[in-house]
Parts: sequence; C-alpha cells; structure tokens
Amino acid sequence: MSFLTGSHGVDSTEDCKLLFCSRVHNESDGILLRARLQVSARRLGFSPAQREDMVLVAAEMASNQVKHAAGKGMLQVWQQPGGALDLVALDFGPGIGNVSLAQEDGYSTVHTLGKGLGSIRRLSDEFEIFSQPKEKDQQGLWHGTAAWARFWMESPRRGGNAAARPAEDRAQIGLFSRPFSDDRFNGDRIYLERHGDKLRWLHLDGLGHGENAQQAFANFTGHLFHKDNLSGELVDIDRCLAGTRGAVAVVTEVDLAGKSLSMLGVGDMSAHVYQDGEMHNFSFAPGILGREHKSAKVTRLACGRGCLIITNSDGIRHGWDASSFPGLFSQHPQLVAYLLGNVMGRVSDDQSVCAVRINS
Repeated sequence: MSFLTGSHGVDSTEDCKLLFCSRVHNESDGILLRARLQVSARRLGFSPAQREDMVLVAAEMASNQVKHAAGKGMLQVWQQPGGALDLVALDFGPGIGNVSLAQEDGYSTVHTLGKGLGSIRRLSDEFEIFSQPKEKDQQGLWHGTAAWARFWMESPRRGGNAAARPAEDRAQIGLFSRPFSDDRFNGDRIYLERHGDKLRWLHLDGLGHGENAQQAFANFTGHLFHKDNLSGELVDIDRCLAGTRGAVAVVTEVDLAGKSLSMLGVGDMSAHVYQDGEMHNFSFAPGILGREHKSAKVTRLACGRGCLIITNSDGIRHGWDASSFPGLFSQHPQLVAYLLGNVMGRVSDDQSVCAVRINS
C-alpha cells in the first residue's frame, strides 16, 4: 500500500523531520555530520552498506563546500515519508556555470580528480542539483548551489522492494517543515492523503508557536476525505478549531484523472502554480479559522502533466517568482521545497512548504 493511500497518509510533524543541520567551514565540520548521520540511519533501520554509502556522500558534499563555497555552506540530514533519508547541501557560494559538465568524472575547477558529484549520483538512490551562478553586480535573492541526495530504506539498487516505496508514478511530493528556533514543537503542519485519482493536502499554520500551536490540530490525521468537497472540509476544520488559538490554512485537491486543481483557504497562506513556464500566485480569504473569517471561495484551474503546485505558510517570505530561481521549478519538488524553505524562510517563525508535481 502506498503511503498516500487511504488513511495511511502523510503528517509532516511525524514524517518530515530535520535531524541535523550544521555550517561547513572546513573538513573537520564533516566529522560530526557523518557521526550523526550514522546514528540516525542506524536508528531508522538502514543497512550497514547503505550507511557506508551515505557517509561517502556526506564526505563528498562537505568537501565540495569547503573547496567551492568559502565557508558559506551548510549540510542537513532529513527524514522524509516512506522510509527516505535525505542529505542536503546548500551554499551561498559562486555557483556552478555548467551543472551537467560538473557531474562528469574528471571535471574539476580546483585541480582535483573531479569525481565528487558523479560519485554522489552513483551512490544515491535519487540525486538532483541546482545552481545559480553569481553574476556581476547581482542583486538577486540567492546565488550558490543546492544538492539533494536521497536514500530509500527499500533501495531498488540493493534488491529492495520498490513497491514498498511511495508511489510516484502520478505525482511527486516535496516537504519542508522546520519549527521556529528548531523547537521540539511546530505550529505549521501538512496533512496529505491520496484516495484513488484524488490527492488532497491540508496545510495549516497555528497562531503562535510551540506546543499549544501544534496541539490545536493534532487530531486531523485521516480527516481529509471526510467530505466530498473542499468547502465541506474547511467548514469541518473551522468547527474543530473552535475554542483553540485558531489557525490559518489552505486545503488543495488535485484530480489526477481529470487533470484539475481546486483550492481554498483562510488567512495568510500562499499558493503558487507553475505551469508552461509561468508562475501564478494566489492568496486567500482574510481571517482565522476557529475564530472569525471571511467566506472562502474555491479556485479551480486546469492542471496538466508537469504542473507544479506549491503551498507555504507565512514563515516563507514573499517576493519571489520563477525569475528569482531560473530553472528551479522544473526540478524535483523535494529540491524545490528544500531550497525555498532554507533560502526564503523567516528565522522568526515556523516554516513549511509543500510542493507537488503532476506526472500523469
């Protein structure tokens, strides 16, 4: 059974966790990363051979940042749904002019063997890289390189059961959820479920921070298909939040068969749809669910193959579009979520991103 089937959906609080994050200034910074990586991977059940590959990938990522990012890089370890563990390297360095060439064995700009990125790709179950070179007098939001390497518990490279992994035949998912000051509790939450041809997710941001904000909607697991339509879902959510601090939220449904998208929400949440090379941005009815708000209206759009839908809380800053990160929104949604969360996240708030690409 897929992790998006029936009541076995995704809850970002349980399934999307930042396990480690550290700046990389020199080679010694990679030692702690590799030690923590081994502990986390062993606890999650990865095999010794998989853990060895992870350590090699982490070492290459750290080495690349020391050589090219001049101390302006960081490495992260994430747990993601379906038995996935991710390594993320993101820096604010000069960027890579030709990403395809940089992944070829033997290519190097610093007179080394030039096997780093090629080795990362071979050792990982999934790998993608995005880079935005620094231009002269550039005033953009970000320049540098972001690399993402994923390892599956059931790795098909090692004879694992691919059917045990999340089904990504019709939709790819990317999640980023990080609490304010890396607290234990997160007031942002994403619930995602798939029933047949329909994929729904509820993206919430509770008022305030900490345990009270998180507990306001801790019982929403399996809630997404209580009603046949999104308006009914939002009414139920509003009722469930009565008596709490309240929350803002957006609920989204993709009909994979009908290739259509519907969404509605309340409060300071954002949605973005990238299709045919253009980004369309959406905001929602003012107010707070569980308290007082304006009536929410459903937005409906055609959503063809390759369409990317992004929802985010106000922990992600405004002021970005497709031109801010040229080429990013054609990448895997998980890399999109990691880059937006890390680059555009507000340090004074919980931060969350859900990115979904339609493949069918």
